[in-house]
Amino acid sequence: MSVSVTESYDGKLVSVEASDKLHRDDYQQFVPELERQIARHGKIRVLFDMHDFHGWQAAALWEDVKFDMKHFKDIERVAFIGDKTWERWMATFCRPFTTATIRYFDHGEKDAAQSWIAQGLPPANPSSRTETAAMPHQQHV
Repeated sequence: MSVSVTESYDGKLVSVEASDKLHRDDYQQFVPELERQIARHGKIRVLFDMHDFHGWQAAALWEDVKFDMKHFKDIERVAFIGDKTWERWMATFCRPFTTATIRYFDHGEKDAAQSWIAQGLPPANPSSRTETAAMPHQQHV
């Protein structure tokens, strides 16, 4: 699994790029940054860019649900970028766990996703990479 986190708009927008399969350990890589920005701004926006994405390990999905429940009102908007029908389903699945406005975009609509997620934010500061993790995971039988 590879996860990278980038913040822009002074941390008001956090972008998470994920590939392969999300594991519980991956959440320990990007959730602290999301929580730092929530503590700083009160509400944030999140863009998830999923490429070559193969889903969630059960423990990772549970971490996702726990985060969503804890920060139910702290996320204003979520944009999912992906290329599989089930990723659209995942965007729909998240709706009951947040008051955020959620939209799904195909990979060809990445510019539209970035425009939508940033709509109404003050002029952008250059984005900065705050955390990058490349974590190989092994299947345990």
